[in-house]
Amino acid sequence: MERSNKQILIIGMGNVLMQDEGVGVRAVEELEHRYLIPEGVEVVDGGTTGMELFEPMRNAKTIIIADAVNTGAPYGTLVRIANEEIPAFFQTKLSNHQLGVSDLLALLTLKGEMPDQVTIIGMVPHALENRLGLTPEAAQGLESMVLMLVEELKTLGIELQPRSQISTGHWKKEAEQETRLSCA
Repeated sequence: MERSNKQILIIGMGNVLMQDEGVGVRAVEELEHRYLIPEGVEVVDGGTTGMELFEPMRNAKTIIIADAVNTGAPYGTLVRIANEEIPAFFQTKLSNHQLGVSDLLALLTLKGEMPDQVTIIGMVPHALENRLGLTPEAAQGLESMVLMLVEELKTLGIELQPRSQISTGHWKKEAEQETRLSCA
């Protein structure tokens, strides 16, 4: 099968309505708002979707997934899991979206359309409360998670250029508004 011109797919997974569970979505949102994304790289807010990601995933040569992961490590720990480490990662439920992602990767394998490289950049969440916005601890670690995404792209030969003007993403604005309203 011929791949599309989108060779690298970056997916932010997570439920932004459950505090740090949305860290993957927030990380890719920050990436898009801080850096110019070059041709050949597609950034997707995967949220809590499942099979909807099949088409974009099957057309990618490389997939990078940003998500909250439950590794048993201290809260806020950042991890990078790649390629042959991923099947072992999926043996224990470490992410609330794991079932959907592991099913998609299995389907891609069965169809002979598995990307050349799959990497998960994850953060162990501090809290999973029904609140919009990250905990202060996760918000502090978000910068490092974004830098891990930048570094991952660098290993693939993609040097991201910072935007001249950084804008605020939708989910960050919504979280800030919720905080203002709850303090009023």
